[in-house]
Amino acid sequence: VVQRLAGEGIRVSCFIDADPAQAAAARRAGAQVVELHTGAYCDAVRERSLEAPALLERLKIAAFEATRLGLEVHAGHGIDFETVKPIAAIPQVAELNIGHFLVGEAVFIGLAQAIRRMRLLMDEARAEASV
Repeated sequence: VVQRLAGEGIRVSCFIDADPAQAAAARRAGAQVVELHTGAYCDAVRERSLEAPALLERLKIAAFEATRLGLEVHAGHGIDFETVKPIAAIPQVAELNIGHFLVGEAVFIGLAQAIRRMRLLMDEARAEASV
């Protein structure tokens, strides 16, 4: 199916765990993009779990490997103001899928304010990562 869609000029993204083997499988299937599932990392951060650093490292490794394979890397699921900076700092990540959080947060602070705050955090993360 992926190859058929890609053959029609439709850009295909596979939603995968932060696993280099899954990135390789997405590439073999013909996908052009992968979205790394960030939910386990985000949950670990919110739970103050000692697993959070290892889960972030897995995201970094998977992003690097996906890029090495020629895939564009996106990330999403569970990203919020508390968890966005370490993910946004991963240089291979081209896009964050954060719309669900932003719409939910907009109920409390307004959409414009939610977007401004998220964008500021993302920009800070990229600037800090490049130093």
